[in-house]
Amino acid sequence: MRHIFSRFATIVSEWTGKPVVFILALLSVAVWGITGPIFDFSENWQLVINTGTTIITFLMVFLLQNSQTRDTRAIQAKLNELILTSAAENRFIGIENLDEEDLKHLDRLVAKAAKRDGEGPGRVIEEDETVGKPDIKQKRRRVVGATSSNLDQ
Repeated sequence: MRHIFSRFATIVSEWTGKPVVFILALLSVAVWGITGPIFDFSENWQLVINTGTTIITFLMVFLLQNSQTRDTRAIQAKLNELILTSAAENRFIGIENLDEEDLKHLDRLVAKAAKRDGEGPGRVIEEDETVGKPDIKQKRRRVVGATSSNLDQ
């Protein structure tokens, strides 16, 4: 059942993100507005748009949250794999589960380490480095400034 819902949520979120769906929604609101004088702008006429938009919004929140949660998990898994297969700090795996205060503290430590190294945070340098197999050379990008010894200080 969970798999069916996930597939349904993915299809709906992809479909609703298309421009044609926005145009259909806009046209629906325009038709509703144009029919106002026909129904004398009655309470029932107003109730139609209020009820319709409320129901659609309520349901879409859950569908989009499901899709966003799965996307976030996939991105985290990819980032964890990159951390594990690089010279990056393994202790950064799982930090998405920290509370806000701990994340801010970690951010301050990384920024402090970057300043101490004399490099601006986020400065990228290119380097040739042998990774994994000794006879294969790969080009790697490394963010200068956040090393394990600097983060601990």
